[in-house]
Amino acid sequence: MNFKSLASDVVDGYEISEGEAMEILECPDEKILELLNSAYQIRKHYYGNKVKLNMIINTKSGACPENCGYCAQSRDSSNPIQKYRMMHKDTIVAGAEKAHQLNSGTYCIVASGRGPTTRELNQVTGAVKEIKEKYDLKICACLGILKPGQAEQLKESGVDRYNHNINTSENHHDTITTSHSYQDRVATVNKAKNAGISPCSGVIVGMKESKQDVIHMAIALKELDADSIPVNFLHAMDGTLLEGTDELNPLYCLKVLSLFRFINPTKEIRISGGREVNLRSLQPLGLYAANSIFIGDYLTTAGQEGTKDHQMLRDLGFEVDYEGSKMPV
Repeated sequence: MNFKSLASDVVDGYEISEGEAMEILECPDEKILELLNSAYQIRKHYYGNKVKLNMIINTKSGACPENCGYCAQSRDSSNPIQKYRMMHKDTIVAGAEKAHQLNSGTYCIVASGRGPTTRELNQVTGAVKEIKEKYDLKICACLGILKPGQAEQLKESGVDRYNHNINTSENHHDTITTSHSYQDRVATVNKAKNAGISPCSGVIVGMKESKQDVIHMAIALKELDADSIPVNFLHAMDGTLLEGTDELNPLYCLKVLSLFRFINPTKEIRISGGREVNLRSLQPLGLYAANSIFIGDYLTTAGQEGTKDHQMLRDLGFEVDYEGSKMPV
């Protein structure tokens, strides 16, 4: 396959077929630079050399009633993570100061659980209002499955984006969790959209899914019209259903990122959890397909030191994107 020609077609509006998508995932390793250069053609067209930075704060940890097989916070996990209830509003606001200092454009307020209680939602929205008064940050909330009216409350408080990942393909979903359905996740993304909040939804790759599943994930997110797509690579945690799973290698991860760029050319593709342990020394190459990363720690795993991320961007000749891309957020 001529990846360069395919990239030019995508920039001109062409939607790749599932067969072409499979050729991307099965790209011979010796052609990885050709594939990345082609993905970069698309990325550069929409985002130039800019990279969006995002920082997470885990405002409520553990004690989750869901049974997601990848998650150390799940009810079925025996991993000895730190557990705590929803943080006080002042602590959430203080986290925004750190995001500001790290030049993060988006501050992601995340909480474990099926969905927020009224009290938890009020604490988050109160913090968001104060953050918006103090800092020029976009706010992304990730609080689980939303009840009627909650998306509208988040919007009114100043939340810019709501994250709820589909995580895997509809076909593979029930092998990962049974405590909620794939459609529950899709419905929450749509609630956020209908409330006027930018939808963020992504995946976790490496959970024993097939390559066809990975393709269907990327297509599903295109159909959902998610503005931001976090691509996580499984960092299997002890005590979880997927403990010991180790299916990924750096070159395959680069092919996955390229695939998501080809299928969702105009969207923010974010290299997310697991990049350090799965991309390893090839982390910088991922940004030729993706245009966004998390800095700092994740929910229950440590990330790369923020100063190293900034150095990586400087070494690549990329710039931090403070104002957003040419595409609407």
